[in-house]
Amino acid sequence: QPAVPTAGAAATPAASAEPAVAHEQITVSTDVLKLTFDNEGGSLVEGQLLHHKGSQDDPKPFVLLEDDGRHLYVAQTGLIGGSFPNHKTFMHVAPGPRELRDGENELTVRFESPDLGGVKLVKTYTLKRGAYDVAVRHEVVNTGSAPVAPQLYLQLVRDGNEPDGAVPFYRTFTGPAVYTSAKKYQKITFKEIKEKKVGIPEESTDGYIAMVQHYFATAWLLPDGTPRQLHVNAADIGSQVSDCCYRVQEITPVGELAPGQTKTIDARLFVGPQVETVLENLAPGLELIKDYGYLTIIAKPLYWLLEKIHSLLGNWGWSIVGLVVLLKLAFYWLNAKAYSSMAKMKALNPRIQDLRARLKDKPQQMQQEMMRIYREEKVNPLGGCLPIAIQIPVFIALYWVLLSSVEMRHAPWIGWVTDLSTKDPYFILPALMTLSSLFQTALNPAPPDPMQAKMMWIMPLAFSFMFFMFPAGLVLYWLTNNVLSIAQQWVINTRLGVPPQLHLPKFR
Repeated sequence: QPAVPTAGAAATPAASAEPAVAHEQITVSTDVLKLTFDNEGGSLVEGQLLHHKGSQDDPKPFVLLEDDGRHLYVAQTGLIGGSFPNHKTFMHVAPGPRELRDGENELTVRFESPDLGGVKLVKTYTLKRGAYDVAVRHEVVNTGSAPVAPQLYLQLVRDGNEPDGAVPFYRTFTGPAVYTSAKKYQKITFKEIKEKKVGIPEESTDGYIAMVQHYFATAWLLPDGTPRQLHVNAADIGSQVSDCCYRVQEITPVGELAPGQTKTIDARLFVGPQVETVLENLAPGLELIKDYGYLTIIAKPLYWLLEKIHSLLGNWGWSIVGLVVLLKLAFYWLNAKAYSSMAKMKALNPRIQDLRARLKDKPQQMQQEMMRIYREEKVNPLGGCLPIAIQIPVFIALYWVLLSSVEMRHAPWIGWVTDLSTKDPYFILPALMTLSSLFQTALNPAPPDPMQAKMMWIMPLAFSFMFFMFPAGLVLYWLTNNVLSIAQQWVINTRLGVPPQLHLPKFR
């Protein structure tokens, strides 16, 4: 097996001793992408997403790929199996337009290597209007007098630092990912790479390799049926960037070329946002880079419903409110059962408190008497918890939908909430959520055990405190859920003849 090239020059197959042409970079633009290529290997060294701002206060486009001394994140291809052209070989750049003009639908950039080891590599990138996937054609020409059998590698290389703008309070995954039909979607952490604990298939005939971060990703896509070897490892490229660098790579055989023969391998390079509907149309399983974890089976329908609501309302904030309303309607009878049980427990609470006072020195008898009361009144002490517990996976899945969806990034709701993906600048939503959580706790009957009663008040406060740093969209969803729960509980209690009553804490 030929040596796997690293990202740097020292350990790659030999390149030409002198650059074939002067070192230069070429920038091309479509309506959605601005890409910079380096004629050293014809590599993609910078990718700007024109429809996504760098930050709420920075109108400049978001930079995904870059090599600026602070971060390194590039896409490279080349040949191995001999002293063939690779990503360190300087290439000729064909002249042509560098910007997609009105009325045009595609733009091409062509690189051609010198003869190296009896082989020439011609690399053509084709960018299309409105598309975040770039077609990359590799033409391998045998210019020598003997047969050759090179292999083509495609790789994504980046540093291990957190992307700019990452929020330390809640972590999202940054790193390589691999998808195959054998093991499906696999994320590989930088720590696993350092410790050499990568457990991906060595070979496959389908899938993709990717580099993933919050909201955005890159991926190399080969046609299904194309055999490939898969590698994820650390790559020492002598970069000054701290914690550099990590590589995900796939290698596919070109096949034997007779003298004068040319073979072509087509691939696609995705550089863009994690828009689920776009990813689904590009390759099987590519939508999984928008990672919902173990709750994907629940999260995907929730995202679909959220998107449909947005198509009607046109505002992601109101769409979140609408989705929570629909979920509360769907779970109405479960919630009704839970609140009915709570109301019955509330009505029994004076009898239970009296029982605890009379039999406080006889715990076993007290427990038996309590169970007798529950049986006679047909009340299940856990009846208020179980229906709500069933809904927890749905609301956790919705949490991941809102946290993972790039559509929330810089999306306004009303007034002061101009970005649903960042914290409320004035903390109005988390303050309201805290008050609603405490009000909801006060509506519930206090547990007979004093320690449990204290915990019922401490837990909402601790939980709410975290939400002061959470994205406004997540807080909006939780606040809406709380308000609707309070309204439903109030109505059910009233119907059952148990007037709503606030139970304030007693911490004496």
